[in-house]
Amino acid sequence: MNMVDIILKKKEGGELTEEEIRYFAQGAADGSIPDYQLSALMMAICFQGMNAKETTCLTMEMMKSGGVVDLSAIDGVCVDKHSTGGVGDTTTLVLAPLAAACGAKVAKISGRGLGHTGGTLDKLESIPGCSVEETEEQFVKQVQDIGCAVIGQTHDLCPTDKTLYALRDVTGTVCCVPLIASSIVSKKLASGAGAIVLDVKTGSGALMQTLEESITLAKAMVDIGTQAGKPILALVTGMEQPLGTHVGNALEVKEAIDVLSGRVSGDLLTVSLELGSRMLVAAGIAKDVEDGKARMRDALESGAGLAKLKAMIAAQGGDARVCDDVNLLPQAKYHVEVPALADGYVADMDTTKIGYCAQDLGAGRKKKTDAIDPAVGLVMDVRLGDFVKKGQSLATLHINNMALAEQAIARMQEAVKLAAEKQPVPPLVYASVSPEGITRAE
Repeated sequence: MNMVDIILKKKEGGELTEEEIRYFAQGAADGSIPDYQLSALMMAICFQGMNAKETTCLTMEMMKSGGVVDLSAIDGVCVDKHSTGGVGDTTTLVLAPLAAACGAKVAKISGRGLGHTGGTLDKLESIPGCSVEETEEQFVKQVQDIGCAVIGQTHDLCPTDKTLYALRDVTGTVCCVPLIASSIVSKKLASGAGAIVLDVKTGSGALMQTLEESITLAKAMVDIGTQAGKPILALVTGMEQPLGTHVGNALEVKEAIDVLSGRVSGDLLTVSLELGSRMLVAAGIAKDVEDGKARMRDALESGAGLAKLKAMIAAQGGDARVCDDVNLLPQAKYHVEVPALADGYVADMDTTKIGYCAQDLGAGRKKKTDAIDPAVGLVMDVRLGDFVKKGQSLATLHINNMALAEQAIARMQEAVKLAAEKQPVPPLVYASVSPEGITRAE
C-alpha cells in the first residue's frame, strides 16, 4: 500500500477503506510513515472531511494502535470528562477532585496544549515536582485509593493519536471534526472509562466557533461512543470569553485552588458543577443533575474537594503545599496592566486572540518541541457586560520578558471590545447531546 496514493485519494474527495485507514494509523504509531506525509493527509482530511464510517474506523484503529487500560479492579463506575479545549478552562482540576470527594472514580488521561488552548498536563506540571507519567498499575491504584488521577498518554496508549495530536498543533489542522472526534474518543475508549462526559466548547475561543459546528462535533463523538457501547453525553458550553479569569499554566492551577478553597466562584465553578453533576449521575451516585450539583457543593463547602486535589498532587509527586499557599507555584517577574483606551461596556472578546497572547508570552507552544514557561500568562480583570473607565485595567499580564509587553498590551486592547451600550451576556450552556438526541437550552 502506498501512502501517496492514500493522500491523493483523500485530496480528491474519495472515501478511504478500512485497510487504508489501518495502514496510515499503524504507520503513525510505529513511525514508518514520515511526519510530512501524515501532515499532508491530515490537511487533505481537513479540506475533504470524512464520513461517519471513516471517522468511526479511524477512531477504532487509533484505539487499537496501542494498549487499552483495564480498570476492572476499581470499585464502581469509572467516569471520565473531556473538553475540546478553551481559554482559561480549568474545569478538570476543579471537578475531578470534587467528583472524587462525592465518591466517584475519575480516571482521566489528558493532553497538552493545542493551538491557543491550554493543556491539563502542562498545568499539572507547573506544580513543583508533579508528574503526569504513571504506569498503568500506578494509575489504577491511585484511582482506587484516592478516587482521581490525571495523567498523560503512556507510550503504548493510542500511539497513533500521540503522533497526530502533536502534528495537528503545528500544521494548522486542529479545527477538523473527524480528527478532533477520533482523537478524543479513541483516548476515552483506550483509557477504559465506564462512562464519558464531554464538554464541547463553542464561541470565539473554541476550536469550533459556531454553535452548529460545535453541535456537529458533539454529535459525532456521541455517535462514536454509542457505537462502541459506552454511556456518553456531551454538553455544548460557551467560550465567548475565557472561562476562568486566569490564563496560563500555574495561574490556572492557582484559580482552581482558589475555587476549591471557596475564595472565588464564577463561570469556572458553574460549568464544573454542570459537568461534574452529570458525572455523578453516570456513576450512579446522584439520582439526577440537581442532586449531583448539591453533592458537589457540599464537597466544596466542607473542603473535601480541596483535600482530594491535595491527595492527587501528592500521589503524583507534587508539592501539595501549593493548595495552602499558592505563592509556592511558579511566579512571573513582572505584572503589567492593560489599560482600557476608552470608557464603555465590555461587549465582546476575541478569546482566541487572548489565548494566542498567552502563548506569545510563553504559556503555550508554537511548535511541538517548544518549552513552556509555567509562570507566565494573564489574568482578566473584566468580564462581558462590565463597565470600564478609560485607563482601567482590562487584564494583567504576567511576564518574564518585558520586551514582549508592548505587543501583548496592544493585542489585548484589540481583543477586548468596548461599546457605548451594554450587550446581552451569552449563556454558559447551549445544548445537551445524548444518544437520544439534541436538547437546546432555552
